[in-house]
Amino acid sequence: MSSSTEALQPSQSPAARAWRRFRRNRLGYGSLIVFATLVVLSLFAELISNDKPLVVRYAGEFHFPMLKAYPETTFGGDFPTEADYLDPDVRARLQAGDNWVLYTLNPYGANTIAYHSSLPFPSPPSRENWLGTDERGRDLLAQLLYGFRLSVLFGLALMAIGVVIGVVTGAVQGYFGGRTDLAFQRFMEIWSSMPELYLLIIFSAIFAPSVGLLLILLSLFGWMGLSDYVRAEFLRNRQLDYVKAARALGVGNGRIMWRHILPNSMTPVVTFLPFRMSAAILALTSLDFLGLGVPPGTPSLGELLSQGKQNIDAWWISLATFGVLVGTLLLLTFMGDALRDALDPRKADS
Repeated sequence: MSSSTEALQPSQSPAARAWRRFRRNRLGYGSLIVFATLVVLSLFAELISNDKPLVVRYAGEFHFPMLKAYPETTFGGDFPTEADYLDPDVRARLQAGDNWVLYTLNPYGANTIAYHSSLPFPSPPSRENWLGTDERGRDLLAQLLYGFRLSVLFGLALMAIGVVIGVVTGAVQGYFGGRTDLAFQRFMEIWSSMPELYLLIIFSAIFAPSVGLLLILLSLFGWMGLSDYVRAEFLRNRQLDYVKAARALGVGNGRIMWRHILPNSMTPVVTFLPFRMSAAILALTSLDFLGLGVPPGTPSLGELLSQGKQNIDAWWISLATFGVLVGTLLLLTFMGDALRDALDPRKADS
C-alpha cells in the first residue's frame, strides 16, 4: 500500500520521500526523538542540576542566585562571601517562617563538592547523590549531565568542520580531476601518514589543554574520509548530461559545482553524519581517558571512565558512565542505519 501511495504522489520531493521512509523506521525515528530530547535537556543543564537555587524568597524579597551572587549576610549569615546554599544552616534560614526556596531537580553543579556528605569519597548512590559521587566528591549525576553536553557539542562542532572541509576538497578534486586530483591525492596520502596521537601529545605539552585546541587538532585530520566519498560522487556526476549541457550554456564552474552537482552528491554526506559524530565523541572520550583532552576539572565522560579504572570498588562510576556513553553511541548508530536505508534508492519501495 505504501509503494502505491508513493507512486501516486510524484509531486513530492526526494527529501520528503526519504523523510517518510525514515519515519517508518521505528527504531531510527525513536532514537532521533530520544537523542534530540536528551540534547535539549543538556542544553538547559544549569536549570536541572545546579548548586544555586532557581528562586529564593527571604524576608519578603525575591532573589535569583543564578543571575546574581548574594553574600551570606543577605540571608542572615555572618560572612560577606557568597552563600553556600547546600550548607545546612543556610538551608534552615531559607526555609524558616515565611521564607521559601526553589532548588533545581538535582542540587549540585558541575564542580560542586559534597562537603556535607557523611560518606567518604567516592560515595555510593544515596538520597543526597542519586548516582553517588566521584573520587573528588563531585555529584556523579551532574558530571554525567554536563559531560554529555560537552561531548555532544564537541561532536557537532567537529562534525560540522569536517563536513565543510571534506565537501570542499572532495568537490574540487572530483570536478576538476587531472593534475588537481592527483596533487590532492598525494597531499592526502602524506597528511594521513602523520602520527596524529604523537602530535596531540606534543601540542598538549606545549600549550595549555583546552577544548578549542583539541577541536583544531582533530579537525586537521577528520575531513579526509568524507572527502573521498564526495570526490567519487563528483567524478561520477560531472560526466552526466545535465552537467555537459550547463557547460555548453556557459555556466561557470562554481555555479555548476554548488548549484547542480553538490545537491546530487549529498547522499554520502548526510548518511555518514551520525557515524562521524559517534567517532568524534569517541575521540574526545579516549583522549580524556588518556589525560590529553579537556582541561582538568572539566566534566568529561573520559575522565569519569579513568576514575572508574582507578577505583574498581566504586562500581557506580564505571557503570553509569559506560551506560551513558554506550547509550549515546547506540542512538547515533540506529539513526545512521535508518538514514542510510531512507536514502538508499534500492530500498525506496521496500
